[in-house]
Amino acid sequence: MARFPLRPGNAASVRRRLESEAAAARLLAGRTRFATPEPVAIGEPGAGYPLPWAVQTWLPGVTAAEDDPGGSVAFAHDLAEFISGVRAISTGGRAFGGSGRGGDLRSHDGWMQTCFERSGQLLDVPRLRRMWEAMRQLPRGTAGDVMSHGDLIPGNLIVSAGRLAGILDTGDVAPADPALDLVAAWHLLGDGPRQALRGDLSCGDLEWERGRAWAFEQAMGLVWYYADSNPAMSRLGRRTLDRILASTS
Repeated sequence: MARFPLRPGNAASVRRRLESEAAAARLLAGRTRFATPEPVAIGEPGAGYPLPWAVQTWLPGVTAAEDDPGGSVAFAHDLAEFISGVRAISTGGRAFGGSGRGGDLRSHDGWMQTCFERSGQLLDVPRLRRMWEAMRQLPRGTAGDVMSHGDLIPGNLIVSAGRLAGILDTGDVAPADPALDLVAAWHLLGDGPRQALRGDLSCGDLEWERGRAWAFEQAMGLVWYYADSNPAMSRLGRRTLDRILASTS
């Protein structure tokens, strides 16, 4: 499968990003029983495309966005197994890199303000503001960073017969808050399976609440950002927020 960066950029910086993604994919390959794409080559800019591009192996199947596994406890156990397997990979002494999700929740205040401003006609913003004010103050605790996939949303998980069969978009595997991959609990799972995942991962209350906060931060952006360009992603954000609003732990 060929991947072409969509955003314009400097060819050298794009190549560095593709090389970093390939290194992350190689680090994950074979570390769990679930299939992941493996890097094949990085292509050079040419007449038809002005930036470096990448080739990786193809995973057959359908995504969880197409075949919803939200009611499957077996899928929840698979997902917990994958998260545990990624966490078991050594960070090599590295810590969170300082950009995107996975560090300090409060560093996302500016982005959340943008989300609230853009969501006035879409969501109950006053209620959601109050929730974020509580979430952003959740302490990190004493746990160090662990390796995380970083984007466990339905479109990145391959499903077969209600079970997890593969994981896509592995180029951002990196150290982060251990709670980060818990976003999957709200993006992907209904109540019963969500609790099964929590039990498998032995999540304490603080880690679980931080995972809910990371899911909230991501979902708030999905709703307004994709409202017109990708309605399915916008609906995912709404569903995740509905699950968060309905959850008490």
